[in-house]
Amino acid sequence: MTNNNQLAFFELVRAGLWEKEARLSQFKDINYSQVLRLAETHAVVGLIAAGLERVTDLKVPQVDVLQFVGQTIQIEQRNVALNAFIANLVDRMRDADIYSILVKGQGVAQCYERPLWRASGDVDLLLSNDNYKKAVDYLGRFSSNRKDGGFYSKEVGLTIDSWFVEVHGSLRTGLSTTIDREVDAVQGDVFYGGNVRSWKDGNTIVFLPSIDNDVFFVFTHFIKHFYKEGMTLRQVCDWCRLLWKYRDKVDISLLKKRLVRSGLMSEWRAFATVAVEHLGMPVDAMPLYSKDRKWHKKACKIISFILKEGEWRKLQDTILVGTIFPLSTLRFAPGIMLNVNWIKVKERLF
Repeated sequence: MTNNNQLAFFELVRAGLWEKEARLSQFKDINYSQVLRLAETHAVVGLIAAGLERVTDLKVPQVDVLQFVGQTIQIEQRNVALNAFIANLVDRMRDADIYSILVKGQGVAQCYERPLWRASGDVDLLLSNDNYKKAVDYLGRFSSNRKDGGFYSKEVGLTIDSWFVEVHGSLRTGLSTTIDREVDAVQGDVFYGGNVRSWKDGNTIVFLPSIDNDVFFVFTHFIKHFYKEGMTLRQVCDWCRLLWKYRDKVDISLLKKRLVRSGLMSEWRAFATVAVEHLGMPVDAMPLYSKDRKWHKKACKIISFILKEGEWRKLQDTILVGTIFPLSTLRFAPGIMLNVNWIKVKERLF
């Protein structure tokens, strides 16, 4: 990265992520409007706002600070409303004898120093087979819109009280049968092994995956986005904060076995290097981090892809799909044809 606005952006992300001081005088002629644009694109406006509070070596123009403050207040208000909606939704479902696990989103937000400053998205609920069918039928009564994801993915999107709720019977990636077998096994550990933790949302206890299961779910989710849809930096930040908060509780031996079985060890090491070298994550909090030079090169490539936004999509369409299968038919399809196309990108990057 040679662009001063990008360098300042990452300095502020690091300051916001780890509650450390930011020094911006090393970057000349910062255009804070461009920094804001990057923050909006990557859904980290709140992190940048937190970083701006920690600038120690210069005074950021008030007019620029106020742009971040205004948006952060809106993010905070939305999160308060979303948390209230989740609590009400979980209570209503329990009254109907439907039990769910909240994944990603607001559960991961609790790992941040300021959970309400994390940009929120959809509500993702993971359910066992029986509860999945019951939830789709029950919540469908209150939904103003429905979007079916397909049989293999087992997901239905519903708009309820202006919030978008994704009901998942599975968290499969659709990238390869190898990955999805492991995802299914981890999901089984949640429902049949009873390995969950909880978050007190107001007066409601909301269940989340256990930390070891959550780490794997969060990682495979953003890997799916990286290969198939493009991704934002916030997804990597979520993963970092989850690992940081529970750094003394992650079962590294179990994590390694899961990554080996799913064939995702290379991706983990490359993104671990992104976390350490570009996002400033403490080395001792990142499991399976390697100092090997090859991961540095791959991390730089990943950052370049993430920052290029739409250009990554053009590259993906060229080297992943070709002219045989359109992306829309591959997204939720199991089988070897999916593996072959995915490996074209995997070999190029990892």
